[in-house]
Amino acid sequence: MHKVVCLSIVLLNFINGYTQDSAKVKLKVFVDCRAGCDDQFLKTEITIVDFVIDRTAADAHILITSQPVGSGGNQYQLNFYGQNNYTNYIDTLYFSTAPNATPAEIRENLLQYVMFGLTPLISKTPYASDVAISIKTKKATGESSADTSNTKDKFNYWVYTVGATGQLNADKVYNTNILRTDLSANRTTDKLKVGFSTYGSLNNTTYKYSHGDSITKYLVKNTEYGVFHHLAKSISSHWSIGYEANFSNNTFTNIKRLLYFRPAIEYNVFNFKDVNNRFLAIRYGADVSNYHFYDTTVFNKIAETRYGQKLSITLTLNEKWGTINTGIHYREYFKNRSLNSMGMSANANVKITGAFSFFVNIDATVVHDQINLVKVGATEQEVLTRKRQIASNFNYNTSFGVNFRFGSILNNFVNPRFEGYGGF
Repeated sequence: MHKVVCLSIVLLNFINGYTQDSAKVKLKVFVDCRAGCDDQFLKTEITIVDFVIDRTAADAHILITSQPVGSGGNQYQLNFYGQNNYTNYIDTLYFSTAPNATPAEIRENLLQYVMFGLTPLISKTPYASDVAISIKTKKATGESSADTSNTKDKFNYWVYTVGATGQLNADKVYNTNILRTDLSANRTTDKLKVGFSTYGSLNNTTYKYSHGDSITKYLVKNTEYGVFHHLAKSISSHWSIGYEANFSNNTFTNIKRLLYFRPAIEYNVFNFKDVNNRFLAIRYGADVSNYHFYDTTVFNKIAETRYGQKLSITLTLNEKWGTINTGIHYREYFKNRSLNSMGMSANANVKITGAFSFFVNIDATVVHDQINLVKVGATEQEVLTRKRQIASNFNYNTSFGVNFRFGSILNNFVNPRFEGYGGF
């Protein structure tokens, strides 16, 4: 009898302790950021929840994506999905960043909107009383606040960018220097997208190799430049029309001058407003290309004009289970349809379960339209140093793999020791 009483007391104490501990269980949150978030900052600033790395064990799944906006900044979309005891909760929040926003400003905005979305869920936990909410405007607290009520823009939504890049690499037998300049002007509204850009690039590479006591130097010099223009006009929530045009030069591809023009039409199966979550676009365009070459081509041409067409399909999905970006394209010339190219790309990162996921990256093209190749071919030196484009009927890049994780699902702690340059 005494043993039964003691066992009952121990069992009651265990049940009381368990219920007390479970009564203070924190909200479990899985952050699925596909827009470059500062995870450490979120964890150090939000301590009222438990961050987990298993999405199936979370009470709240936050999917964060972003899209560029016309001003040069980004529009962030935060999808909140309730799970377990919060399956009825779903919400979507948006905010946009300035084109010159610093990483610190972006992470502060992300933090604010993550807290906005989590507040209704935290209010249903035992930690609700620990939350401090201040409903005051920045102006009322003495902070400056930008006035966004006036939508007029003195630049009429045009955004200009000027850039220059230099690169130097060298070792005992090899050195290269690259100089590139860029200039662009873009205007984006919900009805019309217009862009102009120009660039120039100079690439000088020197190879040194020895033959007995003599040293030979071989210089590879390639230049390219171009001017590009595009316009896209919205017709409806699914249809768009537009065109692209360019003028370009490239010594590597034997193109002295290329004039190109392609009008096209696009249909998005989904509504364009859902672009952060899903996007399935079908595009078709006819084109005309006027070529002038440095050297006679394999078709005995020093100049020619060709007409062609291109069809492409692009799919993007951002869901709780992962991300898929894939597309296929086919292009051909009208008079000689054997001159064509077809390619596909696929990037997927899919979470099968909370512990198991796989990824695949594929980029492959079948090429039968290299009309610019030089007739006389290339020397051994030109092949090895990639001074001139060589005939190839295909190219591809691929990577794939799986990941399986087990153990603790909690991921609250931040420890930056030995990180950065020269770390472990």
